[in-house]
Amino acid sequence: MNKNQLKNETKITGIIPTLNEEKFIEGAIASLSFAEELIVIDSYSSDRTVEIAQKHGARIFKRKFDNFSGQKNFAINQASHDWIFILDADERISPALKVEILTAARNPGSCKAFFIYRTFYYKDSKIRFSGKQTDKVIRLFRRDYCRYDGKLVHEKIDCYGEIGFLTNRIDHFSFRDIDQYRNKLAFYAQLQARELKMTNKNIPTIYRWFKPGFRFIMHFIIRLGFLDGSKGFVLSRLYAGAVAKRYLELDLLRKTNSS
Repeated sequence: MNKNQLKNETKITGIIPTLNEEKFIEGAIASLSFAEELIVIDSYSSDRTVEIAQKHGARIFKRKFDNFSGQKNFAINQASHDWIFILDADERISPALKVEILTAARNPGSCKAFFIYRTFYYKDSKIRFSGKQTDKVIRLFRRDYCRYDGKLVHEKIDCYGEIGFLTNRIDHFSFRDIDQYRNKLAFYAQLQARELKMTNKNIPTIYRWFKPGFRFIMHFIIRLGFLDGSKGFVLSRLYAGAVAKRYLELDLLRKTNSS
């Protein structure tokens, strides 16, 4: 392998999926300053997201949202380089993580992808428990070995090769305020309801009543959310409410279909 081939194989394409992220897109683009190419896959934003991304030199692709896997796989297919790094608009990369990402791309060993842990923020406060302590995602990977699995929500990457771990974390500023985060979870609940409808499974009534309460107990008690204080309580309640919302949306979908 000559030097030019080696250089091309270590180049990174950064990808940011967006929908109305004008307040956050510049920070995400700055986080991906190490990438030789930047792609924004936009779900037809109605704000200045695309304008801002274009100003910073991003390649823009607009695609009607069907699911998260579809958006990301489409963007991966447009990439010019072998290594991909996907970053959500509300995530940030520290200087130390940037160095680690570049080092991993240049010297991956036998790894074709890398897990990265995330630190969840409640506004500007770190959440250390509440189930977030083990949150990890594959974000750096070789495009020829990895693709997203097609789920509507909570998509995962199928990797046909060894997966390594990076030590530094992504900062995840997902919780801006209660209304914003509740709406985000409600959107996920709608997608999960669509997934359940496609399976055509019967969900017993007792399960519908039990599952939201269990979700609260899981996050607040078992996953130590009480150690996050009032913030852990709020998050646990929101997650429980999202489960209840999922089944309400499923009922609406089935009624609409039958009518």
